[in-house]
Amino acid sequence: MSIFSGLGRRPGGLFSDIKGPWGSKGSGDDEPSGGPTGPWGEQPKRRRPGGGDGNNVSSLDDFLRKSRDRWSTGGGGGGGGTGRFSGRPNGSMIAWGVAALVVVWLIFTSFHSIAPAERGVVTRLGRYVKTLGPGVGLTLPSPFERVEKVDVESIRPVDLGSPTTEDLMLTGDQNVIDIAYSARWSIRDPEAYLFQLENPEETIRQVAESAMRSVISSVTLDDAIGDGRSEIETRVAETMQRILDGYNAGVTIRGVAVREADPPQSVIDAFKDVSAAQQDAQRYVNAANAYSQQLRQKAQGEATAFDRIYEQYRLAPEVTRRRMYYETMEKVLSNVDKTIVEAPGVTTYLPLPEVKKRADAQAQGAGQ
Repeated sequence: MSIFSGLGRRPGGLFSDIKGPWGSKGSGDDEPSGGPTGPWGEQPKRRRPGGGDGNNVSSLDDFLRKSRDRWSTGGGGGGGGTGRFSGRPNGSMIAWGVAALVVVWLIFTSFHSIAPAERGVVTRLGRYVKTLGPGVGLTLPSPFERVEKVDVESIRPVDLGSPTTEDLMLTGDQNVIDIAYSARWSIRDPEAYLFQLENPEETIRQVAESAMRSVISSVTLDDAIGDGRSEIETRVAETMQRILDGYNAGVTIRGVAVREADPPQSVIDAFKDVSAAQQDAQRYVNAANAYSQQLRQKAQGEATAFDRIYEQYRLAPEVTRRRMYYETMEKVLSNVDKTIVEAPGVTTYLPLPEVKKRADAQAQGAGQ
């Protein structure tokens, strides 16, 4: 029985004496009553009711309590009261921060600046809605509406073939040619460009190669490596545009340029020899044409001169006939080693040049 009575008295002892770290606390006294002292023998210091001077931080506990009270909503200036949000940031500050984030989100996802060379394609939950022109456009905030900017004025090149790799094609006259070329294109319809083709650039590359092979197969080797390049480039550009329009690709072909067109490397030496022979043949043909033109002009000149003489002959036939006879004899006898003298009582033919030659020969023999 004594054991149970002792246990019954213990709970009352637990609540009858409230002890702090420095001993028991008096009931309402400012100064501690007699009892245990601190570990160094001094009495613990206690604050006055009401908190005393709020700016005097006497211990780490008071400093932490003051810092906590600044962020609470129900506590007094230096007191120890705590509010609903004790130890947490002010609820109004959180609300203002959330509102600022919402405003920034609305501004950056609803207003869009479109450059003069761009167009803004607007999609609402993944579906096309409209296209924004240059300037500032307004849309619903993300993720409800999104804007993708597309440059519609820049010229984009597609290069096919290179000096290190061969791109062989068969010409119309059954010859093989190694060709390198490029195609230039730009975006005409941003909506079609984004949504009609999965990979527009690769599609344009394949269309360019297909169009070039189709055109090369209808021309000769000489046309492909010679003066027919400009016609080939025009036909390839037109073929590409027709195919891409059929795909509704939304692009415009600006032009095609053939950079190189040569035979394969394995036959380049023989082809150079053939080209040299063709150039020699063309040179001979040109020389023959020039000589023919010269003879033609000479004949035309003689015919014109004869026409003039004939006009004079019609006016005075006898005089013109005698004049023509004298001129003809003069031309003939000017290269003949004879002299003809016509006079009464004189021998008709006198070989004076022969006599002179003989006299000169005799004089040389006498001198030796």
